Amino acid sequence: MNTKVLITGGAGFIGSNLARRLLTMNYDVLVLDNLSEQIHGTNPESTSTLYNSIKNETNFINGDVRNQKDWEKALKDVEIVMHFAAETGTGQSMYEVSKYCNVNIYGTALLLDHIINKQHSIKKVILASSRAVYGEGKYYCPKDGSVFPKERKETNLLNGNFEPTCPICSSTVKVSPTDENSKLHPTSIYGISKLTQEKMLISVLKPLKIPVVTLRFQNVYGPGQSLSNPYTGILSIFSSLIKNNKKINIFEDGKESRDFVYISDVVDAIMLAIENSNADYQIFNVGSGEAVTISDVVKKLIALYDTSVPYNVSGNFRLGDIRHNVADLSKINKMIGFVPKYTFDQGLKLFTEWVDKQILNDLEYETSLDTMKSKNLLK
Repeated sequence: MNTKVLITGGAGFIGSNLARRLLTMNYDVLVLDNLSEQIHGTNPESTSTLYNSIKNETNFINGDVRNQKDWEKALKDVEIVMHFAAETGTGQSMYEVSKYCNVNIYGTALLLDHIINKQHSIKKVILASSRAVYGEGKYYCPKDGSVFPKERKETNLLNGNFEPTCPICSSTVKVSPTDENSKLHPTSIYGISKLTQEKMLISVLKPLKIPVVTLRFQNVYGPGQSLSNPYTGILSIFSSLIKNNKKINIFEDGKESRDFVYISDVVDAIMLAIENSNADYQIFNVGSGEAVTISDVVKKLIALYDTSVPYNVSGNFRLGDIRHNVADLSKINKMIGFVPKYTFDQGLKLFTEWVDKQILNDLEYETSLDTMKSKNLLK
């Protein structure tokens, strides 16, 4: 009998790609997803390529992780739980606090309630976490060595001083790859909710001897990514703006950086976490190990789309945003052999080739920014 796997949020970008991979490897795949309009549109049957890519291939439950009865239905005979359902927008989390806590924290609590109090067949749980748990992450100070800067001060940001400073001597610091033992101090409600998920799962499941694996994803991208969500996925947002011939507003000074990891590399890492017992009870970064500045992202996208749109480095900033991000992949490489196959340039070419074949509607990105401004979260 094939191993039965539940993917919560399995109609989402990462979940649907994982589902398709699992099916090729003869797993029995069940998906629990509420088909959020923000991701899947008003009529998923016609507006969601993600949902349509898995709806006839998997057992699908249109349900919600905030509903205990949906959990009871979904967990029947399941051996591996891939807990991927979550609200994921960093900026949005700062003004939809109860929604993010309900989905991410309360939804996880209901899973744990079931495991503790009901009969089940669960042998492993894998959590989709985020690098957001680190906050600013790890930096190097010439005087004090490895340091973990505090959240950047609004007064500094307003004056155009965007780089973090040493929390000990206040001098300039240089970003370092952030490893799993780095200080955890999330700067957004989203990051706080993901860290809470991590702690909840390990504190309950480890005493029960149910292995849990935590995967801290960096900025995941690739073909199939939602092009209609104005709150997450910077490559999708910029692509939509470019394709609709709209001006791009680059925040801060454009030198902020992110670690972009290609979707098939992410699925490779997840499969290793599922099938390699060395991953049990471990926390792993999943990224490319390569930092790319946002200005470079915009320039590369414009070149690949072979077009010209205006862009402006505005000095605007969002409260709760980090400055830099690059993952240290030493642990996941050593323990379960993960090595990303795609450079950013390789993955971006595949992504833009896919976007070129899509019909892109107006993203209403400006509306999302106006909302943040009205909440005093965008300066």
